Amino acid sequence: MKIARHAKILELIEIKEIETQEELAEELKACGFNITQATVSRDIKELRLIKILSDTGKYKYATIIPHDSELADRHVKVFIESLLKVDYASNIVVIKTIPGAAQGAAAAIDALNWPEVVGTIAGDDTIFVLTRNEKNSVEAMEKLKKLIV
Repeated sequence: MKIARHAKILELIEIKEIETQEELAEELKACGFNITQATVSRDIKELRLIKILSDTGKYKYATIIPHDSELADRHVKVFIESLLKVDYASNIVVIKTIPGAAQGAAAAIDALNWPEVVGTIAGDDTIFVLTRNEKNSVEAMEKLKKLIV
């Protein structure tokens, strides 16, 4: 849900001049996201959005680096295609990837900023994802399995 919401935020700020968090929250609600202003505030921080002066003289939200959706889609595709197997033991999720892909996949997992994930360690074809507890391992494993189905 967070990934979809972030993608929608990036899409919205590209096509509309959104000046305030409240405006962004209303746009997201119109798109079917049930969110609060506090969530929007966290999303703005996580996406590292800034305010810039638009052509019309208003300030609007923008990304620091122009968003290249084609490039982002490629990264997601490579990430998904590199995952082979996901399992867990206690509070560690173990991910097997194609050879040489573990470090890139671990960086992608870290970038998701899932609250249940403490951090990752990657080798050549294996990633250990440390979670806060066994329940969080199951949650993270299920999210990852949905990506490779």
